[in-house]
Amino acid sequence: MELKQYLIPLRKWWWLLVITTVISAFSAYFATQIQAPQYQATAALMIGQAIEDPNPSGTDFFLETQLAQAYADIAQRQVVRQATMDVLGLSWLPEYRVSVLPSNQIIEIATVDTVPERAQAVANTLAEQLVLQSPTSEQRVDQQRQEFINDRLDNLEVQIQETENDITALQDELGNMISARQIAETSAQITGLQAKLTTLETNYATLVDNTQQGAANILRIIEPALLPSTPIGSGKATIVLLGAAIGFGLATGAAYFMEYLDDSLKSPKEISEVTGLPVIGFIAATAENSGENRRILVSEEPRSPVAEAFRALRTNLEFAGVDKPLRTLLVTSPNPSDGKTTIAVNLAAIMAQGGTRVILIDADLRRPSVHRFLDIANNIGLSDLFTSRNGFQDAVYAGVDLLPNMKVLRTGSLPPNPAELLGSAKMESILDQAKALSDVVIIDSPPFVVSDPVILAAKVDGVIIVLQPDRTNAETVKAMVEQLNRANSRVVGIVLNRIPCKQGLHYPDYLTYYAPYYTYAGHYAYINGVRQNGHGLIKNINQIENLMRELRNMF
Repeated sequence: MELKQYLIPLRKWWWLLVITTVISAFSAYFATQIQAPQYQATAALMIGQAIEDPNPSGTDFFLETQLAQAYADIAQRQVVRQATMDVLGLSWLPEYRVSVLPSNQIIEIATVDTVPERAQAVANTLAEQLVLQSPTSEQRVDQQRQEFINDRLDNLEVQIQETENDITALQDELGNMISARQIAETSAQITGLQAKLTTLETNYATLVDNTQQGAANILRIIEPALLPSTPIGSGKATIVLLGAAIGFGLATGAAYFMEYLDDSLKSPKEISEVTGLPVIGFIAATAENSGENRRILVSEEPRSPVAEAFRALRTNLEFAGVDKPLRTLLVTSPNPSDGKTTIAVNLAAIMAQGGTRVILIDADLRRPSVHRFLDIANNIGLSDLFTSRNGFQDAVYAGVDLLPNMKVLRTGSLPPNPAELLGSAKMESILDQAKALSDVVIIDSPPFVVSDPVILAAKVDGVIIVLQPDRTNAETVKAMVEQLNRANSRVVGIVLNRIPCKQGLHYPDYLTYYAPYYTYAGHYAYINGVRQNGHGLIKNINQIENLMRELRNMF
């Protein structure tokens, strides 16, 4: 699949993408305008004292990191939340986040609130209440006992220092002694002081274990929360762009989803792949061949691009009938309102202009419309031939409002059993009579929503299927072609009707082939119109401007 085919949904639903993106962007913008500014206050705590130890071990850091994770979880528990609310006298707490820095012993408590003072107070109080949960909290240790231990530690520190000084002094004196007795006495004193020093250090270490000095499970605030002065999340432009991107993404997804659900045929290449049939005609969409505007375009505007398109269709049919002449042609379509009657009438007229004797038969005995195109009465026609009340010559219309080589067999009164009549031997006799009086017989049949086209397809030399791009369902066309094949009918090809004249990604195949032709035909029609209107002299400027405007709209 080519890249341009992936762009088809975006080009088709461009208005949906634009509207959704704009609405999303404006919605995001207004949301940022009405939203109150948010302030963030952050307090930091640290576990343990390994950072202050000159020679910390990896075990200390690992233990303190695990403790930090545990305290971060406790900070979000109800016990800490309730204690914070009680201290601040609040019935609720603003949003806050507790996180541990990666591979670290530092805990951060970040509070977000619309009131900066409240954000600061909550962050600091949460940190204080979390400290109270640690076993080394001052409120959880007996104050008097702690003072006693601290006094003993101070005393031991003095004794240890004095003992170390005495040992050093004796060791200095020992180097100057020559008496064996003095040396022995001094050595004994040094040994005694060293034993005393060991005892003092042991006692000191025991007391330290009962204090916060050197404790691993100690939690302290290292950075209290400051009063925030600048709101966070002030990147309104980023929010608006993000909203626009989300809207565009949703619209793009919706466009591709709707395109996935749409299985209508669009390009000639796609139609040929689905049906296995060639596209032999391209009829552009104009005001004259769409809706309720019914006209014989090839007669009223013989130099128009649409008339040239019917001439090309006539030529393609002549090539298709080289081996086996197409004396009888059936024009039908998968759905109503595809424009099959427009194709049948104008094809008959363009063949008549070329000198071919043509009889146009309106075989739509349910909703006939050929007489409306020709603006003639429908008082006698095909249905009357089945009752043998009239001869073929009497039923055929050949009025002065038709081309000299063109005749029409209308439907006449509508019968109650059209399928039975069209499938009878009498219908074959009527077709034989029509072929005897003409070179080509063109039959306008009902669409394939009824069985009449299948019955008629078995009686003609060729079938022309009329499709409207971007409207006809692929499965419907496939079922129609299969039905025609089962009836041993010869499908000559497909005519695309009401093709958009403006170039687009949906119809690249026929535009590549046919757009230059339409441009040339339109220019030729313009020049011819000027010559007929004034022999080279412009008599009516408004008429020329209107004609140019129509040509610009067409291409």
